[in-house]
Amino acid sequence: MTHPKPSLPLIDISPFLAPSPNPTALKQCTLALSDACLHHGFFYLTNHGIPSELTDTVLSLARTFFTECTDAEKQSIKREDAGKGFGDGARGYQVIGDNVTQGKRDWHEAVDWYRPIAAGEGVTRRDLDNGYNQDGNGTGKQDRNGEAARAAESARTPPYTLLRGVNLWPDNPAQFRAVYEGYIEKMLELGTAVVRAMGFALQLEDPETFVKATRESFWVMRAIGYPPLPRREVSGDSNGNHTENSAGANENPEEGISCGAHCDYGCLTLLLADSHPNALQVQSATSPSTWLSADPVPGAFVVNIGDMMERWTNGLWKSTLHRVMHTGQGFRVSVPFFFEPDFGARVRPLRECVGRTGGGARYGEVGYGEHLVGKVGGNFYGGGGGGEAD
Repeated sequence: MTHPKPSLPLIDISPFLAPSPNPTALKQCTLALSDACLHHGFFYLTNHGIPSELTDTVLSLARTFFTECTDAEKQSIKREDAGKGFGDGARGYQVIGDNVTQGKRDWHEAVDWYRPIAAGEGVTRRDLDNGYNQDGNGTGKQDRNGEAARAAESARTPPYTLLRGVNLWPDNPAQFRAVYEGYIEKMLELGTAVVRAMGFALQLEDPETFVKATRESFWVMRAIGYPPLPRREVSGDSNGNHTENSAGANENPEEGISCGAHCDYGCLTLLLADSHPNALQVQSATSPSTWLSADPVPGAFVVNIGDMMERWTNGLWKSTLHRVMHTGQGFRVSVPFFFEPDFGARVRPLRECVGRTGGGARYGEVGYGEHLVGKVGGNFYGGGGGGEAD
């Protein structure tokens, strides 16, 4: 089977994963990465070392959860507002329409997980029911019947403030949590390799700058399910790229959009998606009315830089607008992993990048945690902000 030529650059990251890398291969990787980030902000990451058996299982488990679990099972781990039940305003399951982008509801359902506040934290609904029954004061009452009780005893008790809760995992499929936690560890290793390569690509005096700022990455992972949207009239070319009139893709809130146009607000996004084409679309750097289809390439992640990387590079590398419009057949599944700075990281334009962009800082310093809290507070219906989804 032949595949169409990718619309975005392909970056072979293997030199930065090798125990004894070849200097020529390292240079080729950094040159290609620099060009991709300078001109696109998006690229395909190949030879990344994550086994296809694992990525296939991650997607399969997400699909099973979204398409086979009952509404009651999904709602048992639903996202709640901070201070309500086990909610922290961010972690958990969201129904279709719960996420908003630029004030309009997105047509997808999802589950969000974040870096645990304390190592190993995370519960399922069964844990909560059997070993961690919240009383009216928000404290926990544990039984003494095995693992559920032990997990409950180690958990911090609610109420939780924004982003300071515990991850909520589905009971079904049974292996979901174990597989995903193993996947997270591998994605953290891969994310570190990519930001290390970026430090070299920028020829920083300290090429480990981004590695040092992400050693305790406040990562985010989403599993997203997209039912197909109604068909829309847009013009396109033979490569699946789309051109629209100035009314935009989110004109009719009743019709909706899978995920509205947005930039990711962290450091780096590594997207795993199923084979559905013409869903993820990237705004052309040269023609804002044109959207390039970033269709899945077998064995590759779709990677894009976020707002924090744009700030670090003083706008030399830009965070690119993208959106999801799944108008094809079938149920699309994706699992984006957001490799982010440490919660307490301070992000400001780097001296080398300021020098290459005119000599003046275009951005001030920001604390990543403060930035994140401000963004997440508007991700959901009623908050009026913009979210991240791919």
